[in-house]
Amino acid sequence: MTVTTAKWTIDEYHRMIAAGILDDRRIELLKGEIVEISPEGEPHAYFSSESGEYLIRLLGERATVRLTKPITLPNNSEPEPDIAVVKRLGREYLEHHPYPENIFWLIEYSDSSLDKDLQIKIKVYAEVEIPEYWVVNLKKRQLVVFRDPQDGEYASKSTLTGGRIYPQAFADLAISISSIVNI
Repeated sequence: MTVTTAKWTIDEYHRMIAAGILDDRRIELLKGEIVEISPEGEPHAYFSSESGEYLIRLLGERATVRLTKPITLPNNSEPEPDIAVVKRLGREYLEHHPYPENIFWLIEYSDSSLDKDLQIKIKVYAEVEIPEYWVVNLKKRQLVVFRDPQDGEYASKSTLTGGRIYPQAFADLAISISSIVNI
């Protein structure tokens, strides 16, 4: 017997949200499937909040830093990355969440969600050519950086524990890795 799961479009997902069907559920849409979001433990909440504040101060008016807010992707996905660094489009975001062309880079903090972030979300993001994706492995205190999306995969992967990183979108901006993984 073959089991076929129902796939949802972004429009159908938005209608379910508007109808209140998904109220009180921590979920996101990944490639047409509604997926539960893992509860945030204290380290996850702490590090993502502190890093978000650090990036807001560092980037100033150059970009908007969105914390745990949806992004809308053309592969029937509407994930909620822990941090999305996006173009400053102001009130345009009243009409839509950031699209891939609005996104500079994404950051996920991972403890219990590490497999999902490194196996599922990485493909979702690479497929729509998000230029840069960072995963913070909270257990190992490592920053795993993925760049150069090609054919639905990232061609470049670096694992960092210290020093500085320069995001592709802001090559002149030195970001302290310890401010991302060890605050």
